[in-house]
Amino acid sequence: MAEEILHEIKKTKTEVTVNSGLHSKHDRAEDILDNQNKILRALESDDVRAHFEGALDNQLVLNMGPQHPATHGVLQLVVSLDGESVVNTVPVLGYLHRGYEKLAENMTFHEFIPHTDRLDYLSPLANNVGYILAVEKILKIEATPRAQYIRTICCEVARIASHLVWMGSMAMDVGALTVFLWGFTEREKILDILDILTGVRFTTSYTRIGGLALDMSDEVNARLNAFLDQFIPKFEDCRNLIERNKIFINRCEGVGYISKEDAISLGVTGPNLRAAGVERDLRKDEPYLVYKELDFDVPTYTESDVLARYYVRIKEVYESVKLVRQCLAKLPSGPINSPDAKQVLPDKGEVYSKMEELIHDFMIINFGTAPEKGAEAYQAIEAAKGELGFYIISNGKGYPFRLKIRSPSFVNLGALPTMLDKAMISDIVAIIGSIDPVMGEADK
Repeated sequence: MAEEILHEIKKTKTEVTVNSGLHSKHDRAEDILDNQNKILRALESDDVRAHFEGALDNQLVLNMGPQHPATHGVLQLVVSLDGESVVNTVPVLGYLHRGYEKLAENMTFHEFIPHTDRLDYLSPLANNVGYILAVEKILKIEATPRAQYIRTICCEVARIASHLVWMGSMAMDVGALTVFLWGFTEREKILDILDILTGVRFTTSYTRIGGLALDMSDEVNARLNAFLDQFIPKFEDCRNLIERNKIFINRCEGVGYISKEDAISLGVTGPNLRAAGVERDLRKDEPYLVYKELDFDVPTYTESDVLARYYVRIKEVYESVKLVRQCLAKLPSGPINSPDAKQVLPDKGEVYSKMEELIHDFMIINFGTAPEKGAEAYQAIEAAKGELGFYIISNGKGYPFRLKIRSPSFVNLGALPTMLDKAMISDIVAIIGSIDPVMGEADK
């Protein structure tokens, strides 16, 4: 009898446990459903840019990305569609966020240089230069003339390399694969030259506070001239392949329009702004390095569509070639590093042989170069994607109190909802390609 009672007690406990588990699973399912409904309500609310009117029986909400190859990285678009027409768009960023601005507060100015390579990783040399110019501005030092010319060459070579990747990837977005392969072939030649100049092909970390890591050799000079001599015919082969293609023109012309006023109000910069008819270029308007000593034009178009943005970048490649040739012809001799010993890293040969240089090297590496307390500086350059700026606030120590990066890809992506308004779903990838975003820079 006792065994029967014990068996009934165990059976009752088991039933209670099972029922509790079922209730728990049911509650969890309801919680998940509630969370999904909250997300849907948030998407349909006025708290986000895209306002989805009505229920989903007339419109389809589509997720593009963040894993989609045509979004140029980990970019997600929540798109509301009426048939095949885009009604509203919400760009979702942040999947590649690495906290670079916060990281900068915990390392010296010198130690942060390699991290700038990982912003717009298609033109790391330009990122290096932009950051170092901001640091030199807050430290009140200036690089030597030779270093400034070499930095200018680096910026323009980076622009050419970046535009080659953009040209190939945008063409591939609309179905032209050959240009992608041809563009990368020319870019490989540039990376081979950078390998000799900087010692690295890709993430260069080439600039230094007050100068450069290495001087430009005669071999680099000769190789750059040889590359430029053969580059234009190759580049025109790429152009002829797609610009004479009716499918490419039809996919780009009249697509992704944004007005001049909207582009300005949204903070769009670079080729995307110049394609809207705004002749804004920091190399002309707020010259830095040696640009005021060079002769070049600022290409602009007024159509403000995908095709106009294409032609602006194409013309910029020719101007960059012209700028590199001028810099090579005018390149002065002399040192590449500023003589300010307490703020500029000394030459390694002197560090290994002289006590004073060894002490300076030790202090700069371990404690950093300290600007005045309360000093602040903002320096922007005309990068391949637009205005790349670095804003630094100092508290008198060897690392930034605050560092803010004004990344053009992040700002330009804010124009996507306007460009995609009433576009066809098939046009989305072409419009994203025309913006030329790099998510490493957008998310920081």
